[in-house]
Amino acid sequence: MSKFSFPILTAEEAAALINDGATVGFSGFTPAGAAKVVPSAMAKRAAELHSAGKPWRIGVITGASTGASLDGALASADAIAWRTPYQSNDVLRKSINSGRTVYFDMHLSQLQPWLRSGFLGKIDWAVIEVCDIEADGSVVLTTSVGAANTLARLAGKVILELNTKHPTFLRGLHDIYEPADPPARGPIPLVNVRDRIGLTVVKLDPARIAGVVLNDADDEVKGFDETTDVTRAIGANVARFLAAERKAGRLPDGLPFQSGVGNIANAVIAAMAQNQELPAFDLYSEVIQDGVVSLIEQGRINFASGTSLTVSPGVLRRVFADWANYKDKLVLRPQEISNSPELVRRLGIIAINTALELDIGGNVNSTHVLGRQMMNGIGGSGDFTRNAHLSIYTCPSIQKNGAISTIVPFVSHLDHSEHSVQVVATEHGVADLRGKDPHGRAQAIIENCVDPQYRDLLHAYVKSCGETHAFCNPDKSFIFHQAFQRHKDMRKAAELL
Repeated sequence: MSKFSFPILTAEEAAALINDGATVGFSGFTPAGAAKVVPSAMAKRAAELHSAGKPWRIGVITGASTGASLDGALASADAIAWRTPYQSNDVLRKSINSGRTVYFDMHLSQLQPWLRSGFLGKIDWAVIEVCDIEADGSVVLTTSVGAANTLARLAGKVILELNTKHPTFLRGLHDIYEPADPPARGPIPLVNVRDRIGLTVVKLDPARIAGVVLNDADDEVKGFDETTDVTRAIGANVARFLAAERKAGRLPDGLPFQSGVGNIANAVIAAMAQNQELPAFDLYSEVIQDGVVSLIEQGRINFASGTSLTVSPGVLRRVFADWANYKDKLVLRPQEISNSPELVRRLGIIAINTALELDIGGNVNSTHVLGRQMMNGIGGSGDFTRNAHLSIYTCPSIQKNGAISTIVPFVSHLDHSEHSVQVVATEHGVADLRGKDPHGRAQAIIENCVDPQYRDLLHAYVKSCGETHAFCNPDKSFIFHQAFQRHKDMRKAAELL
């Protein structure tokens, strides 16, 4: 650790600096690299003040979701007045859906430009996790970048959490590049997944560093569930489709892949790696997960670019112990670069994301359960979906042991339209929607992706709409959709036809 002259604070002393009503930016993109001990102390302070009848709630900005010590602790203490962008904590989700916490969803690539433009107001404080600090204010981030570089640069004051669990040899993992804003913006000078175009450190004004809090906590990344028959089938279907596209000459070798977060995403990446008709590939994505590390070890992923190294503690220790073999195969970038629509289009990325709900027209709901309850947020899926060389959406065909079809006549909330969604995959098969009119898309989705118990009903719905270009029966569609979606009485939906 380099020597520095900034004051050493306890977490409680740091939390006491932040007043009710402040806007606070935190490091973290998923629990990787998220501030931990200071937000927990802030939550404790909020609870004490609330018990004394005094207010203490703040605005919270992060790169994306965080861990239990940040979103979880603050939400449990009712300390979050408003929040953006992506989140995934159960307690925070309940606060959002009850209207207690104001939450506005946004594309992750937009966050840093919005911050610089002042659209979100003044950032009073930034709390940033680092693994090394220089006397001139230069800091080395830990396992994520997210929006930490912009938050730290714009904040009135900065508190640094120096995490000793993360070694100082992480210097070099990060590629910190912040583009100019319009009208002065030029092209982002990245033309290959492996290009490095920025700095290895975040440079801060030493006068704005209020203090350093020592931290030795692990990232709060949980392991993913074991693959199931359904997730394995989805992954295998996607891999076979990609192999067929390659054989047909429609998928050039060398195009990088993007993968969403979660169990299905892990299963899809694993299936692609197992399919010997697909060559080893590069990843240009947001999140580097456990499965990616394993595939790097197996030589099936050549290089991975992301904005966070979101791996479980055991896998992270494995990476650190063999850092010489990983350091030239990984890079972490700010989220406006990892998710840049300009770069997604330039690099020709194959985007693979997960849907909550799909409809037979090819529209996707990725955020709202039954159209009413916010789940997590749109995250970066739109950044990739709208600009990808090929955009694929995956989901199981049914939920709740078959009581709910994830494929419906019309999505209850629309995040990604038919104009951006090119391929749909479930455990039953793949529907290629390219070059098809609405009826062709519906036919492909129903026959290839819908669970058999719901196919006849959806065919009947399409038939009831007649031969109009867009299959819509205004007299029946809304009522039918509601009955179909809730599945309390399938006969009721059928009788409407």
